[in-house]
Amino acid sequence: MTVLGLRNALGCDMLSGSDDTLANEVTNGYSGDLLSWVMGRAQAGDAWVTIMPNVNVAAVAALTDVACVILAEGVKPDATLLERAIKEELPLFCSELSAYELCVRISKALE
Repeated sequence: MTVLGLRNALGCDMLSGSDDTLANEVTNGYSGDLLSWVMGRAQAGDAWVTIMPNVNVAAVAALTDVACVILAEGVKPDATLLERAIKEELPLFCSELSAYELCVRISKALE
């Protein structure tokens, strides 16, 4: 499934991304908020679900090559994260759903 397809399936608000990055494949999901933990465990192609709204999320997303970042539970990115995500064309979404519910829905969408 593409990043855009997953975004549409989840009904997330799209904050950033480009035609190229929205066409990337999502291969799995990952949920985590401890950035050092995510750096060592998230895989390329993952849809990363987090509640961390700061610029360090963009750096970890780039290091791990995740397909997209989804901010859960109504969290909005701070200005520096949004600016960096737009600059780097990182697909950044937000949702009112809990991290758990997003992960369940990601799993079902990827079946």
